[in-house]
Amino acid sequence: MEVAARTDARARIPAALIAAISGALVSILVGTYARTHDRTNRPLFGFDPNSRQMITFKVWFAALAGVFALVQLLTALRMYGKVRIPKVAPSWLGSLHRLTGTLTFLTVLPVAYHCLWALGFEGRASHTRPFVHSIVGCFFFGAFTAKVMAVRMRRTPGWALPLFGGLTFVALTVLFLTSSLWFWTDFSIVG
Repeated sequence: MEVAARTDARARIPAALIAAISGALVSILVGTYARTHDRTNRPLFGFDPNSRQMITFKVWFAALAGVFALVQLLTALRMYGKVRIPKVAPSWLGSLHRLTGTLTFLTVLPVAYHCLWALGFEGRASHTRPFVHSIVGCFFFGAFTAKVMAVRMRRTPGWALPLFGGLTFVALTVLFLTSSLWFWTDFSIVG
């Protein structure tokens, strides 16, 4: 019985590894595109890419994605039993979790599209905030890919989904801190 359990646990590791490798490849592909693509500086959604309106649009969409991600975190904690409020989990909790995940992704797409297409990747470490933002933006899409794959793959170990989901949430939080919060407070990291 113990040998069968160990064999089953080992069989689940490749599913997590496949999800992690796929996520890493997505991060690398997004980063490579952003780094090699010449920034267009063309209007997007009717806004000049460097205008205050475009930046405000991106800031508010990033903040909205942050709110959806926070709901995702809270619903995941309740579904995994880490939080006991409400005492009895409502039947719609899983649907709310999936809906807010979809809304988070849909909300970050126009922001990411603008960042990748119009602004490109900030590869100079001397510009700390944009550099960190660029790296973490690429990482976010990889973590999100790994999370979605972990949900969809059958033999994913129990630790993989919370790990990939947690990494996705942390990445989105850092993106919020280096975009929306920075914009609202004129906050800056060294550089």
